[in-house]
Amino acid sequence: MMVHFYSSIIESILTSSITIWYAAATAKDKDRLQRVIRSAEKVIGCNVPLLQDLYTSRTLRCAGKIVADPSHPGHKLFETLPWKLCSIRTRTLCHKNSFFPSAASLINKTRGLP
Repeated sequence: MMVHFYSSIIESILTSSITIWYAAATAKDKDRLQRVIRSAEKVIGCNVPLLQDLYTSRTLRCAGKIVADPSHPGHKLFETLPWKLCSIRTRTLCHKNSFFPSAASLINKTRGLP
């Protein structure tokens, strides 16, 4: 019952819009959130996924849906090349930490591409 409570309440609060805010979060913020996850893990006595793993799985799922759906407004922001997935070019750090560039680099990492 505690695992169900964790996954439905605590994890959903921690990961609300994680695909948007995680790439721009500071290391200190990520450590604080991971500490909350470790505390919950000790209380329920069961292993729960790391914050990085939650971000990876949810971003890959969301980006995969966007790439597969040509009618999605963000579909054109991903450019598929024969060897890797690219996102629009950017110069500012704020945009580099946004969803589309971070999702494209995450997809490339999982495919073993540079």
